[in-house]
Amino acid sequence: MMMHGFYLQVLWGALITVKLAVSALVLGIFLGLAGAFAESISFKWLRYLVIGCIFIVRGLPELLVLFFIYFGLSIALSFLFKQYVEVSAFVAGVIALSLIFASYASQVFRGAFLAIPTEQIEAGKALGLTAWQIFKFIQLPQAWRYALPGLSNLWLVLLKDTAIVSLIGISDMMGQAKMAANTMHQPFHFYFLAALIYLCITTVSQKILTIITLKVNHDPC
Repeated sequence: MMMHGFYLQVLWGALITVKLAVSALVLGIFLGLAGAFAESISFKWLRYLVIGCIFIVRGLPELLVLFFIYFGLSIALSFLFKQYVEVSAFVAGVIALSLIFASYASQVFRGAFLAIPTEQIEAGKALGLTAWQIFKFIQLPQAWRYALPGLSNLWLVLLKDTAIVSLIGISDMMGQAKMAANTMHQPFHFYFLAALIYLCITTVSQKILTIITLKVNHDPC
C-alpha cells in the first residue's frame, strides 16, 4: 500500500512538472518575442540592456539562474516593502525557467524575422498598412513558421530543465521521486519510473509538435 502511495505521489508530481513547464513556455514565448523586438529597435540603451540580460542568462548555469530568481526576488521585495516577503517557489520556478527559455527563444525569433523577405514588408507599407498590421498579418505568421522547429527543441529542453526546481522545494516529479527513493531505499526503482514518465511526456510532446508543424506549414499565409 505504501508503494502505491508513492506511485501516486510521483504521478501527481508529473502533473506539477507539466503545469510548471507549460506556464514557463507561455511566459517565455512572450518574453522571447519582446527580446527579439527589443534587439531590433533604434533605442541603443534598451537594445544593449536586453542583449546584456540575454548574455547573462545564457552564460549562467540554469541552477544559478533559479537560485538568483528565488532568493533575489525575496530580497528585492523585502527591501521594497520593508518587511520579509517570501516568494512562492512555483512562481520563482516559472520565472526562472521562462527567462532561460526566452534567452534562447529571442534568438530563434530574431532569426525568423530576419528570414522574411524585406520586399513583403515594403509591399505592406506601399499598401498603407500600419506597423502593427504589418507585424500581425505579414511578419508574425511567417516568423512563426520559421521559428517553430527551434521552439520545439527548446520546449523539450525546458521539460528536462524542470527537474532543477525540486531544489527550491517544489514537489515536482523529481522531488517526489527523490522522496520516495529515500523513504523506500529504492533509488533506481523510482528514478527509473521518473525517467519513463519524462520519456512519455516528451514523446507525446513530439507527436503534438509534429501535428502543429504540419498544420502550420500547410496553412496559407
